[in-house]
Formats: sequence, structure tokens, C-alpha cells
Amino acid sequence: MKKAIQAGLIGILALTGAARADDYPSHPITIIVPFAAGGPSDAMARVLAERMRVSLGQPLVIENVTGAGGSIGVGRAVHSPPDGYTISFGHLGTHVANGAVYKFNYDLVADLEPVVLLPSNPMIVVSKNAVPATSLKQLLDWLKSRPTPPTAGTAGAGSGSHIAGVYFESVSGIKLQYVPYRGTAPALNDLIAGQIDLIIDQTSNSINQVRAGTIRAYAVTDDKRLASAPDIPTADEAGLKGFNMTLWSGMWVPKGTPKEIVTKLNAAAVEALNDPAVKKQLESQGLEMTPQDQLTPEALGIRQKAEIAKWWPIIKAAKITVE
Repeated sequence: MKKAIQAGLIGILALTGAARADDYPSHPITIIVPFAAGGPSDAMARVLAERMRVSLGQPLVIENVTGAGGSIGVGRAVHSPPDGYTISFGHLGTHVANGAVYKFNYDLVADLEPVVLLPSNPMIVVSKNAVPATSLKQLLDWLKSRPTPPTAGTAGAGSGSHIAGVYFESVSGIKLQYVPYRGTAPALNDLIAGQIDLIIDQTSNSINQVRAGTIRAYAVTDDKRLASAPDIPTADEAGLKGFNMTLWSGMWVPKGTPKEIVTKLNAAAVEALNDPAVKKQLESQGLEMTPQDQLTPEALGIRQKAEIAKWWPIIKAAKITVE
């Protein structure tokens, strides 16, 4: 009798979940972007949200939840109901690196369901215009000659810009003094104003200011030049061998979200990424589109786990921790 009751309850819950998935979405969906408005993550999320609205038939609202290198925003998403109405937007910093930097009450892999692997963003070495260097070699010489460590803006401990800085230090042997912000958008504003010396930034965040001449670019961290900025050499070409790093992004939902809902969100994201207008907009920001065979939840899950295996030892060796 007891087993029959349990089986009945499981059946009711399964039917309820199926009905919820069939009706999904019936009201607006929130995408939590864990960085300030106007930054590269915010910009990509807004482009995708607008196009995904067409497929899903409901608005996708961006909520910027900043702080702790993006971990506060991720935590908000993790602890949201697993009903498909809260999406966690993030990248290598928020969903990989932060796990080695902060002590969480959640697990970045076990407590989230992957939805889609989004375009990647090579990093770019940029400085304020007052720096008297016009090549990466000259910049390295200038940085080494400084009596005190040069100031480098970041989006907080464990953020992509911070991890890129640590990687830069290990490859170049140059020590940086990090200046944390609530996102790379405000950090970029201070770079333009000459308040900090440099940022190892997401290309999409800095490229327009490079084109406008308000900051100076020296190299991209990809293994090839960007189609959107072919005049900027790679770090390998410019003389800093091995400085290769790509900041890929993704979307996740809380663990336990029905598979049918994950499938619907993935389909909407893939449709958006295949839209020629969206593709053109993202590529103009210096983003590299995800190969078609990688636009699956499984591909994002594999990438996240592989990057954790790669980056956590590097981060822990550098002793980047926040209590």
C-alpha cells in the first residue's frame, strides 16, 4: 500500500513537471548577469535575450547582480527555483575560476544544468594612452622599468580579467598591482581617464575604444588575429610566447530544471546565434562564434569540467583566495 502511494505521488509530480514544461514559458524569464551593465557580458546577454524573446514568446529580462568577481550573481541563480525562469549567464571566470578563489555554499558543476556554450572572447592587452609604448615589446620594457608595480584593472578576484592578469604575470615575469571593480566596464572608464595603467580585457569590451583611439592595444591572446581587428597582432607574434587565453561564455539553469525546459532554452539560444543579424553584431564586438556541433548543453558541461581541471591548479598555485 505504501509503495503504491509513493508510486502515485511520483507519477503526479512527473505529470506536473511535464505540464509545466509544456506551458513553458508563460511569463518573463530573468537572465542574471553577474557584472555591471554596459560590460561585455551584459552586452552579449542583451543581444541574445532580444532574439530569444522571438523564439520563446516571452521577454527575457536582464538583472545585473554584481560583486565578488561575479559569484554573488551566480549564487542568486543557483538558489532560484529550478523552473526555467532564472538563467545564469557567465564565463570562464564566474563558472570555473571562482570555484578555486571563493568558498561557496554551492557547487558550480553539481548545482547547475548547462544550457548552451556561447561565443568566446579572446583577451586583449590594452593600456592608457599616456603609456609611452607602441608595441607589446615596448610595453613589457616599460612595465619592467616601473619603480612600483603597474596598476591593472579587474572585475574582481577570480574574474576573467584577474585570471588573465595572473597568467600574464606567469608568462612575462612582471608583477601587477590589481585594482578591482564591479565589472570591466567601470574599469575601462578609469583606463580611458588614465587612472590605471592597463587591463587585460575581453576584446568585446575594449575594441570600440581601441578603434576610437582612447586607449592603446598591443596584442590579442588568441592563436590567430581577429577578423574584426586584423591589425592587432597575437601575443605570440608580438613576442610573448604562450600567452593564449579565450574567455568563453555560457548559460546555465538551476539543477533540477526539467530537461524539456533546458531543451527549449537551448533551441532558442541556438536559433539566436544562427540569426545573421545577431551573428554580425557579436562578431563586430570581436567575439568568435561557437562551432555548430558545440551548441549543446553537453558541450558546455564538458568544456566547464575541462577548464576546471586546467585552471584550478594554476589559480591555487598563485594563492588567489578570498574568504
